[in-house]
Amino acid sequence: MKSSAILGRAIAYGAILTVSIAVVGSVIGYLVAESSGLISALIGAGLTALFMALTAGSIVVASRATQGDPSSTLFFAIVLGAWLMKFIVFIAILVILRSQPFLEPVVFFFSMLAAVLGSLIVDVLAFVRARESYVPGVQLPGEDSSTSN
Repeated sequence: MKSSAILGRAIAYGAILTVSIAVVGSVIGYLVAESSGLISALIGAGLTALFMALTAGSIVVASRATQGDPSSTLFFAIVLGAWLMKFIVFIAILVILRSQPFLEPVVFFFSMLAAVLGSLIVDVLAFVRARESYVPGVQLPGEDSSTSN
């Protein structure tokens, strides 16, 4: 399986996670705090989508910038730079939302907690379920030559 297939799988799982957080969080948020809870859960789900898209985008940009060499220093610099940007954006969003009357802090906290834990699980599942060879150029059993590295 190519690394782009792993990334595609992580994006698909991330979309399922985002929709799940939006639906479940909205229902629970509405039951707990009415419309402000619903809005808070939807903001948490939106941030989930934004940050997962930034992660995937940084990997795609880094892969293209290094011609597919994931061991390149430039690859790690781009991905780490995107991580730092996500951290700064996250802190800025928290500062902006902190005093908003439409935000229910507890519902927002739990939707963001679900997003963080869920995105970690999504990344692990996408990687663990991938059939990636440890040695370049080796064809795994049951894999045709068009899907190997």
